[in-house]
Order: sequence, then C-alpha cells, then structure tokens
Amino acid sequence: MTDLLFIAPRARAIVSSAARWRVRALALGMMFSMPALLLGNLPMGPAYAQAKQRTREAGEQLAAVVAMIDSGHFKQAQARIAQALAQPELSESQRRDLQFQRERMRRIRLDFTLDRAQAQAKLRAQIPGLREDEFDDWDRRGLLESMTIDGDKRYFQRAPSNLFRLDAAALKRRRADAKPLSQGPMERFNAHHAQVRDAALESGYGAPRRVRITQSLTVNADAVPAGKTLRAWLPYPRELPHQQEALRFIASTPANHRIAPASAMQRTVYFEQNAKAGQPTKFEVSYELTVFGQYRRIDPDKVVAAPANSETRPYLGERPPHIVYTDELRKFSRQIVGDETNPYRIAKKLYAAVDRIPWAGAREYSTITNISDYALHAGHADCGQQTLLLMTLLRLNGIPARWQSGWVYGEDGYTNMHDWAWMYLAPYGWMPVDVTSGRLDSPDPQLADFYFSGLDAYRIAYNDDYGRDFVPAKRFDRSETVDSQRGEVEWEGGNLYFDQWDYHYSAQVQAAKQ
Repeated sequence: MTDLLFIAPRARAIVSSAARWRVRALALGMMFSMPALLLGNLPMGPAYAQAKQRTREAGEQLAAVVAMIDSGHFKQAQARIAQALAQPELSESQRRDLQFQRERMRRIRLDFTLDRAQAQAKLRAQIPGLREDEFDDWDRRGLLESMTIDGDKRYFQRAPSNLFRLDAAALKRRRADAKPLSQGPMERFNAHHAQVRDAALESGYGAPRRVRITQSLTVNADAVPAGKTLRAWLPYPRELPHQQEALRFIASTPANHRIAPASAMQRTVYFEQNAKAGQPTKFEVSYELTVFGQYRRIDPDKVVAAPANSETRPYLGERPPHIVYTDELRKFSRQIVGDETNPYRIAKKLYAAVDRIPWAGAREYSTITNISDYALHAGHADCGQQTLLLMTLLRLNGIPARWQSGWVYGEDGYTNMHDWAWMYLAPYGWMPVDVTSGRLDSPDPQLADFYFSGLDAYRIAYNDDYGRDFVPAKRFDRSETVDSQRGEVEWEGGNLYFDQWDYHYSAQVQAAKQ
C-alpha cells in the first residue's frame, strides 16, 4: 500500500491545506453560481461585464464560506453569509447556495456531537481500563474522526464504534461479550456467489430471487404545524433488463401516490399528506420484483481502450464537486497504475487499492465538499465514498464509470443501504464492480474476484446516478444530496432533515426463481 493513502491518519486535523480547500471551494462556488445569471443570454457590453463581475464575486463569497466551514471556522462563515445575504443583487440561486451552507454547519454539528469525555466514555463501555495515553495515540493517528469547530474539538458520533474497524489492537482490547461488528451475509464468500457465477457464465446473469419490499418514512409528531401538507418521496426501483424485472406495485399509505417515470435516474414514489396534531405522519410503499445476479468472464488480453461515444461519454471526465482530478489523486493514481496500459489491469489495480481502505461508518454526504477526496485522505470510507473514489480513478484513466446504489438484503431479514458502480471495458461493455464488498476468501480466482465483474442477487438498485432531481422536483434542498435510499420529506416551511423523521425498510425473499 502506498504512503499517500495514509496522509490523514497521521495528520487528521489538517486533511488538506487551507490553500487547497480554498481552490476547491472557489471552483465549487463558481460552478453553483454561474448558471443562475444565465450569462449566455445577455448581450455583450457593459451589462454583460457587470453581470459577469457580480457572478464572480458571488462565487468567491461562496468559496470563502465553504473553505471556512471545512476548516471549522463556523462563526466566521456565519458572519460572511450574513454579509453576503444583505446584498440585494444576489440571485435566488446564489441565496439558496449560501443558506444551504448555514444548514450544512447545522448538519455537521449533528454528526460531530461528542466531546473528549463523551468519546472516552463510549470507548470505556467496550474497553474497560482505557488509558488516556491509548486514547491520545488513537486520536493522534487519526483513528478517532474529529473536527475542531471554533476552537472546540468534537468527535464524530460514530468514531468510537469505527475505531474497532480501523485498529486491530483496539478490537483485541474490546470486551468479549460486546456485540459483534455487523457484516452483511454477502460480504463473506458463500454458495450464492458460485451459483451466480455458474448460472451467468454464458448469459451474464442468473440465480434470481423474488423479493417483496416494504419501506416507510415516518415524520415526528408536531414536526410541522397541524394541517400543513407534507410532501414525501420514497425510493422506487426501475426495471432494468436482466438485473431487476417483473416489478409489481402492491400498496401504499396514503393510497394516492405518483410513481416517477422509468426514465428518472433516481426514481421515487411521491406522496402528499396533511399533518395531524400530536400524531406522527407515515408514508409507506410495498412492491415485489425479481432480482438477478450478475457475472462477466473477461479475458484481460482482449480488453482495449473504451470508445468515446454516446454510451460512454457521459461517464468520462470530471463531475464536480465529487469527481475531481486533484493533484494528490493524480499522484495516487500514478503510484498505483505505474506503467500499465491495459484497461482491465489498470481497473484491477485501482480496485485493489481502494478495497484496502478500511470500511467505517460515514458522516452525512451532504456535509462533505468533495467525497472522493475525502475517501482518499480520511483513512477510512463507507461504500459510497469508496465507490466515488474508484469512479474518479477509473475516469482519470480513461475508463468510463457510473454510479448505482440501493439496498441489500438477506434471507434472515438483514437489510442495509449500499452503493456500487459499473465500469465499461471494451469490447465487453458495462460490467458491475463493488469495491466495498471487495475480494472474497475463496481459492477459486473467479470467485475471489467475484465483485470485480459480478453482483449478487441480494440487492435492489434504486439509483442509476447520483445527485439527480426527483420527479416531481423537490422545492428545498435534500437531506441526502448524493443518494436516494432513505427517502425525503418537506413542507412549505422547508426540508425536514433526518433528525425530524425515521425510516424503515424490510425485505422478504419469496423464492429463488429459475
């Protein structure tokens, strides 16, 4: 493993230099603000020049705010936002961008809730006799994710539990009667992987499962005034040939609903319901579908550079803010890829490198400026963060890569949110790649590398891209700006964040279809 990947664990408080954050934030600010003025519709001349200057200044203001927040200077950011919002010439979209930065600070505080004593207390519950010097060592090595906000060091709420996934010595110290670390049934090699491989060798898919899904979103009682209309979106799958088919809607609460068209890349079921005083408001949908496992057998020597055409072009190149070719990412890629030129072998090297990043519970995606950069430096990453990092590396090396995500499930009632990708290797075309499930413990090379070109049949895709608009569109900023797995809800007063509602997802496997 290269040293570059472990920059952050050795210097957690300074993930990136302030200058690098400012450059990235400036790009983010300009990207968000430029469309608002529709400069292309203005005639060339003084008015155009003035509008362009105002756009540049608004982008710089937003960039400064983003950099302040990322470096933990919340009071400065609040003051700068207030100053910027006082400017009457700001467009509505520019105002929304600044207002979201206020909300982002609130969300960060919800993620980073623990002070030092509270973080230690959580660890002592699982490590009796925890010493101060042990805690300091883990903290110094960046194994306890933290953020200093206006001089106050706060630890990520999941940092204590994440430690046991990041440090073998800490795991060894854990109480013998502690609850085992969770792991999905498909994260370990089992007979299903072989069943999919064997069934799919000729067709590319097989070993299907018929599954019934029930998902709900329940808004807290009195989260909004009684009588006000709540608007909710729950994820709903598309039918994808040979991946998930025979979709059958069963029921919903409320009964009136609107299913987005199959063309929606983040498909949903939309509801409206009035809030009642003192009562929670529940939205629920249930349906069935058949899910197929995927597996592609590839001859590396036959793989050639992917063509740049209508099928691949949308999935090549940068896509700010989360797919950006930073200098350090380019350096990391060179260290991993070396002189290799075969696209298959390049992808395999990148897959192995990202697979070596330890999995850990993640902060909310909407709080992170650039997720692929975060995954490169944080010393740990969850499935979506690993996936975006791998996609960025693949695209940097000319390999088209696209997002997919949804939920995974098991025969025993296990469910969890999950993200993965698809990559294009010519002449074979699109094939799945799940870097988080990663390499399996099997003596058979095909099965050990199953997730490099295969997927199990215990997952449902709800999103065929990230950060896409809903149908109908949301009026306010989303709680999850990247993915759509838990659902979204709002009312006329604004978005309702995760602290104002809860969600539930259940999967019942009906049968193994042939």
